[in-house]
This record gives sequence, structure tokens and C-alpha cells, in this order.
Amino acid sequence: MTTPAEVVREHTDLDGEDLTHLQGLMAWWGMLADLSFADLLLLAPDREGGFVILGQMRPSTTQTVHPQDLVGRVVEEAGMPLVARAWRLREMVEGERELGRGERVRSECIPVRREGRLLAVLDRESPLSVRRRPGELERTYVSLFGRFARMVMEGAFPFPYGQDVPEGEESPRVGDGVIVLDEGARLVYASPNAVNAFHRMGVTSNLAGLRLAELGVDDSAVPTSFETARPVTVEIERPPDVVVMLRCIPLLAGGRMDGALVLLRDMTDLRRRDRLLLSKDASIKEVHHRVKNNLQTISSLLRLQARRLTSEEGRDALREAERRIQSMAAVHEILSRDARDQVPFDQIVPLLVRMAEDAVVAPCPVRVEVSGHAGELVAEVATPLAVVITELLQNAAQHAFADLSEEPQGEEGEEGRVHLDLRRAGGRLTVRVQDNGQGLPEGFRLGQPASLGLSIVKHLVADQLGGTITMSSGAGTLAEVSVPVPEGAAQPAGPPVG
Repeated sequence: MTTPAEVVREHTDLDGEDLTHLQGLMAWWGMLADLSFADLLLLAPDREGGFVILGQMRPSTTQTVHPQDLVGRVVEEAGMPLVARAWRLREMVEGERELGRGERVRSECIPVRREGRLLAVLDRESPLSVRRRPGELERTYVSLFGRFARMVMEGAFPFPYGQDVPEGEESPRVGDGVIVLDEGARLVYASPNAVNAFHRMGVTSNLAGLRLAELGVDDSAVPTSFETARPVTVEIERPPDVVVMLRCIPLLAGGRMDGALVLLRDMTDLRRRDRLLLSKDASIKEVHHRVKNNLQTISSLLRLQARRLTSEEGRDALREAERRIQSMAAVHEILSRDARDQVPFDQIVPLLVRMAEDAVVAPCPVRVEVSGHAGELVAEVATPLAVVITELLQNAAQHAFADLSEEPQGEEGEEGRVHLDLRRAGGRLTVRVQDNGQGLPEGFRLGQPASLGLSIVKHLVADQLGGTITMSSGAGTLAEVSVPVPEGAAQPAGPPVG
């Protein structure tokens, strides 16, 4: 999709500050389109002649006259004569124009200035269809658009980019509620939805001619906006649980304050939902914390039991069970810090590597290297995958180097190396564990694994993860696991974990 910045760079001679000014206008023009009950087009002269459309905005208060995407389109002056005239005369021009499909629209072309320089033309286009006589709401909204249009021509609107820019889903829109204040900050108009918001706050008296403070409403945003001539947004909380977002937008005329437009949005249900989500997140984090503690308790019990056994084989079995439980606890440790459904698996891998290195019983040094990314995984994948990686690393570290000597050989000496590689692509995660050891024993078959560890790996990969596993010998042993990754899981980012 073509962006306004790309269109500006490709078709116009506007500089960076000009672009910032126009981007500020487009950040606000959802409000302008709703107030004007019309489509808005922003056009600038193209280097090759004619005008290029930098952006468009459709209203949410009426139907659009431009259902197609026009951004980046270059039009000749003959196709937009009113825009060309407004550019040449440097003043507002009104009239009608043909859309080219037998339909005519009313066009109001407004010069866009910054520091006295003409940058572009804002074209307001609305259908010519005969409508009922407009009511007070429509007349008020269109009058407000006219006041903003004059600010655009004077270079007073938009406000400096980044100052309370109306972005995000929670930002109040015209349809949420509108009140208009005069130069004395007294209320002269309130839309029906704004009246409803006042009722939710417990204000049922007549609103006309009163300041917000006189209505018992927090008006801290209004004097600040009037003093600084900048938009200000606050959230008003009224007992027991009513929350209303208030955005005060100054209206200027000739550089002086001429009143303000105030947008209201009832945030009560959204804030109640946010509180419920926070409570739910806290509960989930507590559950994971308790599961982690329980797993660590079980791990400690196994360790104590292993110390009391006289059989070396029994002690080894309990130690292996302890490490498997610790790998599951590592997942819940991460989840206990962040209650999202996604687990940042790259944070778990170093813990698994450290456990494998601590468990090494080999006649030579063994070093584990890590490369690649796993990204974020759902907990249902992360927990069994952690056990799988633990088993593969432990299997490689313990069995691949049984015949290697402790005595150095060659220039660098004999060293066991295990390489863990994680690759994410095409909706699958591939885990490769490669060692430089003695390879698989003769007659080895994955379908009939002799060790409990490989039996666990085969079961987890095939039954719980729905993936595949292969093992082969070459320059050592290569174990490769491939599992499907749910589409909701985040993609990996950043430097390799190793």
C-alpha cells in the first residue's frame, strides 16, 4: 500500500517539515471528515504537472463518494479545476465537479499553509443529492468544520505534530460526543451522545451557558488548552466507576482563542474490561508461579531421594527425572513473569543449555553452542519442546563422547561440541542438535529407542507436538525435530540466541 510519505518523495518537492505538517493534518482529519459529512482529499502539485493525491479520508457520519483508493493517483488540472483554481488564487474555492461516471459532487477546496507557504489543497467532496433540511447537529458540525478550515488556511491547524495526536482505538471520535465552548469556556452546544455521557457522570441539569466546573465536572483540560492553544486530553473518573475521556481542542481565529471543541467518550466499559484483564493476568501469573514452585519442590524431593539411594543406576534415573521437571519449570518461570499466551522461548534456551552442561559426565570437555531463533511459542508447544531439547542435549553430551580421550590431540586438542540450531519458517520450527561425537551405534533404529530419554522425545514430538523427528550419523550424530507452529505465535527477532 502506498503511503503519503512515499507519494510526497516521489511526486513533489515538499521538504521534511512540510511532510510533517501534512502528516499532522492527516492525523486529525478523521475528525474533520466526520464534522463535514464528506470525503476529504489532500492534493499537492506533481513535478510533471497536474496534482497528486497524497491522502484521502472517508467520513463515518455519512456514506462515501470515493469507495476506491485514490492515494498516489495523479490527476490533470482539467480533471480537478477547482483544486487548480484554489492553488492559483491561494484562497478557498467552492463549486461542483464531475466524477467521470455521470455523478457530480460538491467540492470545497481549502489551501493548506505552513508559515505562510502554500503546501497543498484540502478538497472536501460531498454528494449533491437532495436531503432533508439539516438539523441542529448537522449545522453545528459543518460550522465547526468551517472554523477548522479557516485555521488550516491560516496555518494554525494542525497543531505541532505529536501534540496529543488523536491516535489509537481509544481516541474519542465525533460520534462519541461533541460539546462546543465559547471564548469564555462556556458550553453553547452538546450533542445527544455528549448529553448521555454527562448523564452517566450524574449531571442532569441544563448545560447551556455553564462552564464544566459549574456542572461539577473536572475541567482541568479546558484552562490548560485555552492557555497553551494546544489540545489536551484527560480522563475523568466519577464514583462509583464511571470513566469519561475528554479531549479539548482549541478553536482559533486570527491567532486568538475563539472557543473550543470538546470530544467526549464514555470509557466506563473499556476501563472495566481493562481491570478484569489485569485481574485475570495476575491470577494466571500466580497459577504459573505456583506450578513452578510445585515442580521445583518435586525436583528437590527427587534430588533428596537420589542421595539416599545406594544404586548408581537408581540415582541416575532420579537425576534425569529431576532435569526433565526442571525444564518444564523453566517454562512456567517465564510465564509467571508475563501472563501472555506466548512464551519467549529464546529466553528458555540458555537455561536448558546450562542444565545440559551441568549434567555432562564425559571423559573430555563438552561445549554447547546455540544459533538461530525460536521466537515466541504458545505454552502448549513450549513446555513439551523444552523437555525434548533437554533430552536431546543431554543425550548428546552424555553418550556421544564416551570413547573420546581426555588427552589433547592435534593443534587444538580433543573437545566435544554440541550445536543447537533453531530455525523458524513456513509455519514450522526446526530444531537441530548436531554433535561431533562417535555417531549412532550400529543397528540403531529410532522406532525402537533403547533409552527412556529417546522414548520420551519420540512420544512428545509425535503425539503432543504433531511433528517429526529423524536421527542420522555422519560427522557425529544429527537429531532433527520439525514441529508446526501456530499462526498466532510471534516471529523471532533480534540477534541469535547464541
